[in-house]
Amino acid sequence: MTETRLRTWTHSIGYGLASLFIFTLALQNLRYGFYELFYLAAGMAALTLAGVAYTFLSRRHQLSAPGHLVILSGLNSGLLAAMLTMNSPGISHWAMPLLVLNLLILPLRQALMLSLLLLAPMAIVLFVKQAPADALTAISGLLIVLTVAALYIWHYDHMAQSAEDLAITDPVTGAHNARFLDETLQKEISRAIATGHSLSVINLTIDHADEAADLHGQPGIQGLFYNMTQHLFDVIRAGDTLYTLNDSEFFLILPFTPEEGVRVISERIRRTISEHHWPVIGKATVSLGCTTRGSSDTRTDTLRNRAHQAMLEARRRGADTAWYSPGETLRS
Repeated sequence: MTETRLRTWTHSIGYGLASLFIFTLALQNLRYGFYELFYLAAGMAALTLAGVAYTFLSRRHQLSAPGHLVILSGLNSGLLAAMLTMNSPGISHWAMPLLVLNLLILPLRQALMLSLLLLAPMAIVLFVKQAPADALTAISGLLIVLTVAALYIWHYDHMAQSAEDLAITDPVTGAHNARFLDETLQKEISRAIATGHSLSVINLTIDHADEAADLHGQPGIQGLFYNMTQHLFDVIRAGDTLYTLNDSEFFLILPFTPEEGVRVISERIRRTISEHHWPVIGKATVSLGCTTRGSSDTRTDTLRNRAHQAMLEARRRGADTAWYSPGETLRS
């Protein structure tokens, strides 16, 4: 299940449960003749039902749907206005489901700000209208609910982010893995098409990696792979992204980089790696294939295949070579 779909379901269920709870309150107040509270609860129930409708209307844009903040601001404002105008002490308990709903629907920072904007004036009203002990008890309960719910949401967000990082990061090198490559490359292609800027990629592989693994063992080649990843992080520019494809192959995405730029960068990478002394292995070289997006390149596989073929051509022409597709060698 995607995050957008998950948010759609959780938002819908949250709004739905809030609607059911508030509608039950409305019926109870109507039953006992508290008509002002009935109208308030009916209005709040209508807003939560509007939240359900809005969730489904914007189900493909849940991560950036601004209407949720408007709906929840209306619910919080309505409750606060009712506390100011009505003489009903029990109405403060209505804030509990609202606090949870704020945290469930909105990003954590927005939810906390909106909740505190509700609780701060509510505390003043309670201390004015009720005995200090009763007001303190009510506010303390609301703050405990807010704190527990906020900690749970924060823990969930932290765990979700950690799981996402593990899914897209190579555990050996710390670089992004092949699973995340196509997603990022497609975004960069779309951005390049929209803005007209250049986009280049580099596919590079460690020369004679199998022979090095036979000679130094798997720990030796993995150590080289890790050290070379850290070296590449130091060489590439801010904004460029590095991906590990297997135990000896890397991929670089270079936004805003024309043909001349990728030629210079690939040559710098080739030279610094060949001149570096690597632990255990000693000397190592790489073969690089690089290319720049053309006006007809709209798919990730087009750029990846062309860069890969250029890398194979570089290997065919000898180790320690960079080759720009579709043409000439940079240096050998």
